[in-house]
Amino acid sequence: MASVDNTGSSVSGRRRPGDLLHAGLVLTLLLGVWCVGGLEVSTGKVSFVEAMNGSTVLLPCTYSSCIGIKDLYFSWHYNDNGTIVKLCDAVIPTEGVNPKVSVKHDRVEFVGSPKGNNISILLWNITFEDEGDYVCFARNPKEKNRNHSAIFTLLVVDQLKEVDNTLTVIIVSVLGGVIGFVIIFMVIKALVVNFLLKDDEKNKECLVSSSGNDNTENGLGGAKADNKGTPKA
Repeated sequence: MASVDNTGSSVSGRRRPGDLLHAGLVLTLLLGVWCVGGLEVSTGKVSFVEAMNGSTVLLPCTYSSCIGIKDLYFSWHYNDNGTIVKLCDAVIPTEGVNPKVSVKHDRVEFVGSPKGNNISILLWNITFEDEGDYVCFARNPKEKNRNHSAIFTLLVVDQLKEVDNTLTVIIVSVLGGVIGFVIIFMVIKALVVNFLLKDDEKNKECLVSSSGNDNTENGLGGAKADNKGTPKA
């Protein structure tokens, strides 16, 4: 039975501000958990690569989902100055099942593995025309078709830039010289200390020997002389 306040209105029929706040916090937490645990794709910590004209490059991409996948759809696209060109696509039925990849570019090869959530591709014999952004896309029906994408940028050059290691060589040389000087100093110090200790021991031995000789000459010799000078009764 609903209680009635002093105004005569039913308390159970009204929502208190505290209840609304509690419901809002619960909804926020649920949305936060959903966002954290949702589908994500990644092209790695470095989202670009610089490669020589005519070489073969790996375009990396992996996906993750805390609740698992079912009929996960993925694709690779190339952004050709605003024109989106599909390179390949496929559906992964479930975890650990190899997809049947449909490759739509003659120099593209799928090298991913569902066991590692890997959907990477190789691009063979690249040219300057291949330079640009490559989009890895995935959609997971198990998460109400939640989708995510990541961009990997390819830079094509005639030759790779040579890294100037002059500063590194200088630093290593200086550190090596300092370490060598410290080692030599420690060796010399050890030799000097060892020499001083041996010299000190020799001095102590000489003092002991000299003290023994003095006692013999002054003590025993004097006693004999006194006995010889004692007159007989």
